[in-house]
Amino acid sequence: MTLTGLLTKAADIALDRSVVLGYTRIGSSIRRRWWPADPPPGAMKGKRVVVTGATAGIGEAMAESFVRLGATVHLLGRDEMKVSRSSSAIRRSVPDDSGGSVVEEVCDVTDLEAVRAWCADLRGRIDTLHGLVHNAGGMPKERTETPQGHETQLACHVLGPQVMTQELLPLLRNAHGASVVFMSSGGMYTTPLSVEDLESRNGEYDGVRVYARTKRMQVVLADQWARSLAGTDIRVESIHPGWVATPGVAEALPVFRRLTGPLLRDVADGADTAVWLVATRPESGPGHFWHDRAQRPTTFGWQRREDPAVVAAFMAEVARMTLGIARESD
Repeated sequence: MTLTGLLTKAADIALDRSVVLGYTRIGSSIRRRWWPADPPPGAMKGKRVVVTGATAGIGEAMAESFVRLGATVHLLGRDEMKVSRSSSAIRRSVPDDSGGSVVEEVCDVTDLEAVRAWCADLRGRIDTLHGLVHNAGGMPKERTETPQGHETQLACHVLGPQVMTQELLPLLRNAHGASVVFMSSGGMYTTPLSVEDLESRNGEYDGVRVYARTKRMQVVLADQWARSLAGTDIRVESIHPGWVATPGVAEALPVFRRLTGPLLRDVADGADTAVWLVATRPESGPGHFWHDRAQRPTTFGWQRREDPAVVAAFMAEVARMTLGIARESD
């Protein structure tokens, strides 16, 4: 590696470890000086992408970016009016000559039966899917349950994406080059994977803590999907977007939003790495966790790596919870 390369790598690591510098707009503004090239215009023409949780914030920004690159974007949200509003806004914003388009989709990712039904419907309408971005998320202050009796964040961040990925595998395989991206969070660094009390029934419910736990689960789930699909042309990655000024952050973390407001990234910045991964499908090393167009460790130096036995137990629980929901695919 050249001296310039070594200095760049050292600066990148320093930004990452500082957290505040790396996760805010400061980090991305500096890293743009050396990060990989943008996808070329029209990079997604003729391709289809599903983006969940796409009616606001990072999800809506991702959907717009994919349309600008020429993709047909299946913009998915649980509220029909919000889906219509976001789709209309993107259609007005993106030039007609982009070649991209928006398809409005309504589904509550936390309702596993609804996910299964929506996936079956989508398989009846299209035969190929080039990108699947699991972006739907939430951070409720009180514990709530889904129609299947699962804690809402667990269902939204883990179980729903598990069912959807399994159900849409035939379409992803037909693309002969597809990407699945899980939108995690830097907050996952604050907690290890645990299979104790996955449904968050014990003790007082802490939405922020449960958010971090389920975002850690997403990273592990993505890694397990990547391992199971190794050797195929489907890539599975997880990312964290940094600290982004979204409606969700303003609602769930008002004090954090007030203190960090001037440093927060805009939603397009938060969406960037997910769009880049799907549009360019870069070569990667053994890890599957990304931030600012580069692979990142899933643990800090003083943290232990995931225990394989705990990972196996977690995946067994996910399989049990989705048993009878996820359709068996070839």
